[in-house]
Amino acid sequence: MQRSKLEKHIDILKVLGHGPLKLTHIMDKAHINYSVLKQYLGFLIQQNFVEEQTLHKKRKQKGVAYTITERGQTVLKHFREINDAFQITAGAVE
Repeated sequence: MQRSKLEKHIDILKVLGHGPLKLTHIMDKAHINYSVLKQYLGFLIQQNFVEEQTLHKKRKQKGVAYTITERGQTVLKHFREINDAFQITAGAVE
């Protein structure tokens, strides 16, 4: 079953909720391909839900990791609350 854009955005936030990750690790854990992930991360960064962190490695190589912001954590918390409420409501209707 195909995930909606919202579900993909939330999956990225969930993955980043465990700590900063590099792009390839986000791809693997959120099950999103590179081009889609770059697009979605751009949106999440623009909305201030995610931020880039520059990693300084030995031999002057730089890398980038992504981390969830406080605003992103708040959005994720509210999503989980809404999702839980609908889970309870859906069970009562059946």
